[in-house]
Amino acid sequence: MAEMTIKKRPKNLDLTTIRLPLPGKVSILHRVSGAGLFLCFPLLLWLFSASLNSAETFAVFKGVFSTLPAKVILAGLIWAYIHHFCAGIRFLLLDLHVGIEKEAARKSAAVVFAVSIPLTLIFWGVLL
Repeated sequence: MAEMTIKKRPKNLDLTTIRLPLPGKVSILHRVSGAGLFLCFPLLLWLFSASLNSAETFAVFKGVFSTLPAKVILAGLIWAYIHHFCAGIRFLLLDLHVGIEKEAARKSAAVVFAVSIPLTLIFWGVLL
């Protein structure tokens, strides 16, 4: 039987020393925001459903969501949705081979941040 050779390749698993380029950060945040939205979706549906049951439960939820910690959590969910949407458009364009060159990919990643952060602030101001 032929011997298998195990390649000794360098591995860096220390997350504090890994330096990702901007497109890599957008990709990771796209996945994290998608997972967060997926996990929070049942809770948001339950909260919405419960708030529609009666005026009393709506008043309770309105009181809870007027606190600063709840507003920060909602702002995070708003950002996750907007970032996931903007990055998703970027990835759809990459799938169509639009902007796949290195410099264009960096610029489109910067655009995702340049659009998602101000839109989050705008929606946070309007909704909260």
